[in-house]
Amino acid sequence: MPSKPKWSFSESCRRCPRLARYLERVRAEHPDYHARPVPPFGPQRARVLIVGLAPGKHGANRTGRPFTGDFAGILLYEMLHEFGFASRPVSVSASDGLRLVDCRITNAVKCLPPANRPQPIEIRRCNPYLAEEIGWLPPGAAILALGTVAHAAVLMALGVARREYPFGHGARHELPRRLALYDSYHCSRYNTQTKRLTPAMFRSVVAAIRTYLSCPKTLSASPAGPHGRKGGR
Repeated sequence: MPSKPKWSFSESCRRCPRLARYLERVRAEHPDYHARPVPPFGPQRARVLIVGLAPGKHGANRTGRPFTGDFAGILLYEMLHEFGFASRPVSVSASDGLRLVDCRITNAVKCLPPANRPQPIEIRRCNPYLAEEIGWLPPGAAILALGTVAHAAVLMALGVARREYPFGHGARHELPRRLALYDSYHCSRYNTQTKRLTPAMFRSVVAAIRTYLSCPKTLSASPAGPHGRKGGR
């Protein structure tokens, strides 16, 4: 079995002073919270990489696992389980026994940002971590970007022009290294409660990824570029 690739990420990272100071305050207020950079969840060489925005204050920032313990993870893990990417449909804590199957979840920014809004420079400083993760993906893998920030972070990590791959819910893009980028609105409480993102809409995206993985060559046979709803988070 090949050894795991070396990774530069550390939970003691302080590349972003504003975020580091904010996490110190959160740890003081909630000493039982993880309140540190949140590592990805799932196997390193998975064929699906899901990229979110950043840890939620009372979700991943509390539990130490992406999309775990808050509203945003409800729809995500339900769909991952439905399509065979997760061992159970509910993610409660980092010790609940849930396993991801051929799937990995990460964030564009690994630290909790104030008001859930990372600054552009913080996204750039964190981007090398994401670039490393994308570098581990096998040819033919799929990346699911949840929202415009995640979409842009993926393109930044690959060094490709954002204007050539506009975000649109349900869009699919052919990227370098035979990677497929799928876009979805973020499964946040706001988006799901306002019906900007419905379970049916999200299910169709995850289903498309499952179909693609069964025959990844079909991507290059399809018209390149997005074919989904434009704009939004």
